[in-house]
Amino acid sequence: MDWIVVVVQGAVALLTLCGVAYGLIALWSARDFERATRGGRASGEGTPGVSILKPVKGVDARMYAGFVSHCVQEYAGEFELLFGVSSLEDAAVREVARLRVEYPGVSIRLVECKERLGASGKMSNLVQMLPEARFEHVIVNDSDIRVSANYLTRVMAGFGGTREKQIPEGNDSKKSKGKDDAEREVGLVTVPYWGRAEGGLWSRLEALGISTDFMPGVLVARKLEGGTRFGLGSTLATTKTALATIGGFEAMVDQLADDYELGARLSAAGYKVALVREVVETTVPAYSLRGFCEHQLRWARSTRDSRRWGYVGVGVTFVLPWSMAAMVASGFALWSFSLFSMALLVRVSVALTVGVGILRDGQVLRDIVWLPLRDCFGLFFWAWSYAGDTIVWRGERFRLRRGVLEKQSVEGRM
Repeated sequence: MDWIVVVVQGAVALLTLCGVAYGLIALWSARDFERATRGGRASGEGTPGVSILKPVKGVDARMYAGFVSHCVQEYAGEFELLFGVSSLEDAAVREVARLRVEYPGVSIRLVECKERLGASGKMSNLVQMLPEARFEHVIVNDSDIRVSANYLTRVMAGFGGTREKQIPEGNDSKKSKGKDDAEREVGLVTVPYWGRAEGGLWSRLEALGISTDFMPGVLVARKLEGGTRFGLGSTLATTKTALATIGGFEAMVDQLADDYELGARLSAAGYKVALVREVVETTVPAYSLRGFCEHQLRWARSTRDSRRWGYVGVGVTFVLPWSMAAMVASGFALWSFSLFSMALLVRVSVALTVGVGILRDGQVLRDIVWLPLRDCFGLFFWAWSYAGDTIVWRGERFRLRRGVLEKQSVEGRM
């Protein structure tokens, strides 16, 4: 039995060291993002008109505050807000009407999206909203996103600063891979985000994961892949012309990770995806344990299907559980405490560098004591994501097939 103990000790120690190495890469990636986006808050060469598309369903916490933040933009160009609902009986309609009364100087329109064109209600609404948009440039973001007064200026600046190039016909990814990323026309601008916890342990754990786990992973992918190849639902700024080259929103009406897929398809079509230094805020609701588990599992399985091979390695990034396992496996030997101390130092450094330094999320300082528990849950959901293909999204149950949603049944809305 002694050799089994040695093998287990060696395995968890190796996984811990891999996690430490990942943490160091995350710190390197964060520094690279800081340097690349330093001074990137200036306005771009032009201020084109922008249509902001917001599919909504029901009333979420802090949603109206997010609406208001879009109405007080200090943007030199024109912009409009389009809200899409599947029914005029939706509770969100009253909030849009209130917004129009309080901000009469802003172009605010409501679009009724009567048809359900696919499994994703959000993408189905966007298909029907896009023809109503007045401008070539469009921005899609979630209903609860709250932004700064300079949001539009900084996001639209992401389309400048690159040399105009002919976009190859079709979705020839081989052609686009051979092109220097700096020479590609920007087809999508996306931004980092952090989550405001509405209360309770589960809400805090999810918000902590966004700032200290998910966003560091985004920066690592950006660094190792030589640029961003996907979008984030916090902001998807693109053009009607770029959308047309990938079949529009219609091509993604059955996709769960539509934000990721939009960026991936535009990148494959020869466009550049720009991750700009404009951080926005989303809301993390006060979950029950069941709601927390369903949301985390949906997130995990969505990422698994979007980045199948890369996601295999995500398990080693949860360095604290592996280092704690090393302590237990070694019988709390001295070397295991040294390994745990090193893992903890790197993990906290990543949390502070990205969560506080880049995202300016003060909750990280408040909740940093929960990092070990957050990582244990993260490892658990990573493993559980491989145990099935079912997810629950806004009360609807789906089977996930390579990122495509297949409707199963309807439950009450979460």
